[in-house]
Amino acid sequence: MKMLALALLGGILAAGSPASAQEKPDLKTQVVEYKHGSVVLEGYLAWDPAISGKRPGVLVIHEWRGHGEYVRRRAEQLARLGYIAFAVDMYGKGVFAKDHEEAGKLAGAFFGDRKLMRERAAAGLDVLRKHELCDATKIAAMGYCFGGTAALELGRAGLDLRGIASFHGNLANPHPEDAKNIKAKVIVFHGLDDAFVGPDVVRAFHDEMKAAKADYVFVGFSGAVHSFTVKEAGDDNSKGMAYNEKADKRSWGMLQGFLKEIFQ
Repeated sequence: MKMLALALLGGILAAGSPASAQEKPDLKTQVVEYKHGSVVLEGYLAWDPAISGKRPGVLVIHEWRGHGEYVRRRAEQLARLGYIAFAVDMYGKGVFAKDHEEAGKLAGAFFGDRKLMRERAAAGLDVLRKHELCDATKIAAMGYCFGGTAALELGRAGLDLRGIASFHGNLANPHPEDAKNIKAKVIVFHGLDDAFVGPDVVRAFHDEMKAAKADYVFVGFSGAVHSFTVKEAGDDNSKGMAYNEKADKRSWGMLQGFLKEIFQ
């Protein structure tokens, strides 16, 4: 197994919170309507107009409730780092779960059909790749919870990406043999107390990556449960989903170092 050196992922603590770059010039943002088959989708582009010419692109895939303010904020944070970011829509224009029960049903349709998950995410990737400001040779995919799984599935589908990042994603994979198709470097951020993605699933993921000889890093955060980057999840670990400030800041700092490495 070829591992990325964590020492190269500079700025782990120095990077501060995800919102630490607010002093940069105003961003350009654009709501983009696009389609996958007959399904109308609505994504969100963000970039820094102070930067000239093409720049690397980052695809951002939302958590299981759907395309909302959270994933758009992440796209803006990435734009402030100098990338063009596209927050995709996996469910359909205007579809956002009102609660976790509804979210489970929406996400469940994709967990039960990994081909659909890959193709729907790839439709968003195509929008980003074709944008005039995107360097199509330098693209990464990342996601949160459900979106972390979808980002990994793009790699398992063999799509041409420089890197893949999963934040508290579901690592279970019914087709581990597909990992041989991964061309990208992979980084996974995981809460070590995540009851939704337990030790057996984590071990199987390591086995999958090792068998595929994937270039990957697995980062486990002590005391963190599912949704550790989402402030709206609250701070009660006993509920299974909770925000963890240290894990959020550290994972964001590591992501910045990862992106610099893969795009150099």
